[in-house]
Order: sequence, then C-alpha cells, then structure tokens
Amino acid sequence: MAKRKMILDLDTGVDDSLAIAYALADPEVDLIGIVSSYGNNLLDVCAQNSLKLLELLGHTDIPVFKGLPHSSTSDHFDVMQVSKDIHGNNGIGEVELPDPQRSVEEESGVDFYIDAAHKYGKDLIIIPTGPMTNLAAALKKDPEIAHLIGNVTFMGGALTVDGNVTPAAEANINQDAKAADEVFKSGLPLTMVGLDVTLRTLLTKKETQQWRDLGTKAGKAYADITDFYIDAYYNLDIDKRGCALHDPLAVGVGIDPSFVQTISLFMRCEYDPDSPFYGRTVGDNAKLNDPNPNVKVAVNVDKERYLKVFMDHLTNLFKEH
Repeated sequence: MAKRKMILDLDTGVDDSLAIAYALADPEVDLIGIVSSYGNNLLDVCAQNSLKLLELLGHTDIPVFKGLPHSSTSDHFDVMQVSKDIHGNNGIGEVELPDPQRSVEEESGVDFYIDAAHKYGKDLIIIPTGPMTNLAAALKKDPEIAHLIGNVTFMGGALTVDGNVTPAAEANINQDAKAADEVFKSGLPLTMVGLDVTLRTLLTKKETQQWRDLGTKAGKAYADITDFYIDAYYNLDIDKRGCALHDPLAVGVGIDPSFVQTISLFMRCEYDPDSPFYGRTVGDNAKLNDPNPNVKVAVNVDKERYLKVFMDHLTNLFKEH
C-alpha cells in the first residue's frame, strides 16, 4: 500500500522538534516537506531550526519552505516573552546545532500546499502546529484544495478546557484567529487536537534520559532540547509533572486517529479583536442541525498507548543518528 504523504506546518520550537522526529520515524507516512510559520519564534528562525533538525536526523532530502511572516490581520510579528521562556531564545531550548548545509526552497509554502493538494489529493495529510495563516492563504488562493486534501489534523484550540493565553484562547489560534475561522469554515476535513487532550499527554526526564543514554548526537540533542522545556513547565508552574506533547500528539493522531475520542462539530473561531472571547474555538450555533460536520474535536486521549508509541518511534530514530 502506498504511504500517505504528510506536510508539517511548524513554528519550530521544542514540541515542533518532537513532531518532526515522530513524522520521520513513523513507517506509515512519507514526510514530503515542512512549511515554516511564525509563533514560537520569527519565521526565519523557525525555518532554520527545521533545517538544522532534519540535518541532525539525517534527512536533508526533505524540503523546507517559508510561509508567511505574520498574521493575516497584522503587518509584523513580535515573539512573546513567554515563548522565549518556554522554548528558549533560539526556539530549541538554547541547544546550539550546526548551521544547516542547505537553504529553504525558493517556492513559497503556500504554493507548495496547493501543488501537493493537486498532486496527492486524499493521500495528503497536513499537520499545522502553529498559526493557521499559511493554510488560510492557500485556501484563499485556490479554494478547490478544500475538497482535495485528505485530512488536516491541527494542534490548536480548546473546547472543553480554558485557553493558555487567555481563558478563551489557545496560543496557536490566538496568533491568527481570523485565519483559524476561515480554515474551520472552508469545508476541509479537520481534526482538532487541542489543549483538551495535549495537556493530558506528559513527558518526563525519565523518558529523556533514555534518549541521553543512547549516546548518539540526536539522542543527546533531543534530551537537552526537551529537558529545557520540562524545566520551563516546572519553573513557570504550567505543570510540575512534565511537559505536554502538544505538537507530536497531532502528528500521531493524523496517522492513527484511534489515539483519541472525538466529537463532530461545525466550528467557528471568534476573531473580533475587541471581543473578550477573541481566539475562542467553539461550535457554530448556526449549523447545529446541519448534517456531516467537518471538524472532529479530540476530547479524550489514550495517553499510555500514545506515549509508548511516541517513545518507541523517537528512541529507534535517535539510535541511528
């Protein structure tokens, strides 16, 4: 059976780094490219981080594209201090990796999305783990892709729990709520892997020590990168028990939806900048009785089984590099 094709859309910070490793290690998908976004850091830094990590993991064959540098409703982007506190000033836990031997592609990430949608159709899975800006721009440029792409499984939003930027908003959606609303309403087949499930899926230093013990370059680098994140979770009182596997969980669910239980809804996102609920991801009242909702929202997760697959995937990958 032909492998499904996967594109990651990353604002490469720590959990995005783990998402790259998971996608590379999973035998069921073929990672065909990374589209870079802004969020955990500036666009250029995030793109460089993806190139560095692919090189570390022996995959210089996978192209990295640049998406858009700021949200659809602003003219620039500034990195929030809390992002630096959580991911480090360089986005990857202050770990210094060698400069990559290659550059980002000339083609824009938006055009890459459109080309891939036409080429692979239902075999294409897209995993956005940052803001939805790039995907919304691709839909605007070629609305037809909404009916071509097999699935978009995104890390973002919060339906049954509070947000993590405001009580209403989760960080990725908060970066560009208008883009999120456009993606929700595009008709794309979506799966939302939000804080409802990612906050339940924790990694500790017991696991990162297993990577360190491998004695490989990748094992040590990834242990250092992730330990920074675990310490940030502890010091900022986000969670004293470990760090959440936000972005790699979205990759896992994109490949194996049985990791989560979902409810089906038509969704919308509040994007009025003056609303106290800016960034809220919620069911669309206007479509409550419409058949065939396009969003599956993850509300529960088989965290023990997921963590086992996650550790098997990453440990096997790091052994080789």
